[in-house]
Amino acid sequence: YEAAMRERNRLLAADMPADPDWLTALEARMAEHGAAIDAARRDAVAALAARLADQPHGPFARAGLVLEGEPVGDLAAQLRAGRSRDAAAGRALAGPHRQDLIVTHLDKNQPAHLCSTGEQKALLLGIVLAHAELVTERTGDAPLLLLDEVAAHLDPSRRAALFERLTGRGQVWMTGTEPALFEGVPAPLTRYRVAGGTISAA
Repeated sequence: YEAAMRERNRLLAADMPADPDWLTALEARMAEHGAAIDAARRDAVAALAARLADQPHGPFARAGLVLEGEPVGDLAAQLRAGRSRDAAAGRALAGPHRQDLIVTHLDKNQPAHLCSTGEQKALLLGIVLAHAELVTERTGDAPLLLLDEVAAHLDPSRRAALFERLTGRGQVWMTGTEPALFEGVPAPLTRYRVAGGTISAA
């Protein structure tokens, strides 16, 4: 999809008029792959949203997920009709790359971007953990989790709940600049220290 879109953008931006047959072929590729992306994305968001909505009230805020925008539909026709507009904009203005994921704090009925930093962190963690559980169910393998600065904006009760929820879920890497925040991580665990460009066992 992206390769065809880049080539189409390049042709529309060129000084010479683009070959309409070549544009049509590129738009057909974008439409084919775009429809597959859109369908897979909507399936994933629906499954994840259902799991999040069913979770009990707890330390991690329940996130509502909605994919903004209508299904792709006849993307080839939209692209063909929008060639002049896209040429002026320098990019394709229709397609799944224009969709946004809208996140809401369900318990407060509040958009995520209006939540506090701690609430946003809790929402994000809830989404990541729910996604990891879905991946495990669908593939049979627990995914590797990389959680950067995961404890920085969590209060002690949320940190404890996070560490408990991560126990037994495969390999998890957590980073942070304050070692004390990870004191509650249950064994088995390995600590590393990064200083002066060197990694060593802590």
